Amino acid sequence: MNSVDKPSNPGLSSAENYAAPATATARVTHTRYLIVALLFIASTLNNADRAILSITGTAIQNDFGIDAITLGYLFASFAWAYMLAQIPGGWLIDRFGSKKVYAVSLFVWSFTTFLQGFVPAFGVASAIVALFFLRICVGIAEGPAYPNNSRVVATWFPAAERGTAAAIFNSSQYAAAVIFTPLMAWITHSFGWPHVYIVMGLLGIVLSGGWLLCYHQPADHPWANRAELDYITRGGALVDIENKGNRTRAQSVDAWACIKELLSSRMMLGIYAGQYFITTIVYFFLTWFPIYLVKALHMPILKAGLIASTPAIGGFLGGILGGILSDALLRRGYSTTVARKVPIVVGLLLSTSIVACNWASTQTMVVVIMGLAFFGKGVGSLGWTVVSDTSPKEAAGLSGALFNTFANVAGITTPIVIGYIVQLTGSFDGALIYVAANAALAVFSFLFIVGKIERVQLTRSLRHPASAGGAQ
Repeated sequence: MNSVDKPSNPGLSSAENYAAPATATARVTHTRYLIVALLFIASTLNNADRAILSITGTAIQNDFGIDAITLGYLFASFAWAYMLAQIPGGWLIDRFGSKKVYAVSLFVWSFTTFLQGFVPAFGVASAIVALFFLRICVGIAEGPAYPNNSRVVATWFPAAERGTAAAIFNSSQYAAAVIFTPLMAWITHSFGWPHVYIVMGLLGIVLSGGWLLCYHQPADHPWANRAELDYITRGGALVDIENKGNRTRAQSVDAWACIKELLSSRMMLGIYAGQYFITTIVYFFLTWFPIYLVKALHMPILKAGLIASTPAIGGFLGGILGGILSDALLRRGYSTTVARKVPIVVGLLLSTSIVACNWASTQTMVVVIMGLAFFGKGVGSLGWTVVSDTSPKEAAGLSGALFNTFANVAGITTPIVIGYIVQLTGSFDGALIYVAANAALAVFSFLFIVGKIERVQLTRSLRHPASAGGAQ
């Protein structure tokens, strides 16, 4: 048997094949690391595309003559669409699978990003309308992305590695800033803001083809051997989530009954609320932070693009550390509740330090404080790990979508609230207080609302055709 051999007895189901013992000498492949690398790359581009406006926003303001409030609504146009697309996106993933849905999602959001580079061909008023429309299209197309990430991690990773895997793809929000923010700032400075959208769109179109070539379910992946399948299955990976039986169960789930059941859980409501507050910090970073550097600290756009990547390094390192710490606690025998909550609480308490920027006397001090705050935010970014731990098997995509719907309400409120604060006060001081307060509220949610973290078992949400009198 070579390194990629799998159980191949045609008389056995997928689950029975997984359960077959691996040979004592079999080398365990590590194809799951390729899978999380794919998620990381795609999610990095995802976050870069939604953050383009934060880099090009000042130039767009100058070209089109729009104020901070209008820019805030332009930021929020993406978030409205993204939020509303979550549940349909999760529903599509559960029914048609991760591979096809994510490939289409990636292609469409990249193509609409590409088109934004051509809006200056219209008059000013028409260009602004076109930007609103295309940002809405990007939001709709990105809807399945993060619910898919959570589902893939639950599929490919055992519980004791899930925190690190989810932390890797979730840290992409910081990697996007480190990798793409300087690049986008340089393109804006050297060639003009429309070229940023064209370059980023083309990258995503190419990546959508790469996803189709490299992603497969565990039982079908040519690079995963039987030993790896046995290892991840024994560790709790949902390797058979897309086999025929489970796909049938997913198709029989009454989506609205499932949503109602999830919303009746105090644990899930606490998780949803906590992630909303955490995502407020994310959207400050994705929308107003580079503009804060330009407007409040008087940095030129090229320098702001470079400086914006510095706190992101702290966030990236914190994100990886949080996942490693959580998994280490789990391996040492601590409960899932303790292993997930300790990094979340400690990290988010540290992120409240962002408010100290209001009293910083130099640009360097501001960057150091921001780095500390985003390091803490990274450590506490285990929301998607918790979703992988709690989502019902037959509705993993839908559960992740509902979670991300609540989270991304912050994408609507954050840019608009901060836009009004900046416009009405002429300062970012109130904006930083707002961000710090949301970090504190996230701690409250996970400590006092969530309670024990465990997988939800659906009861009312399944509607099996056979028990309902057969197909009609």
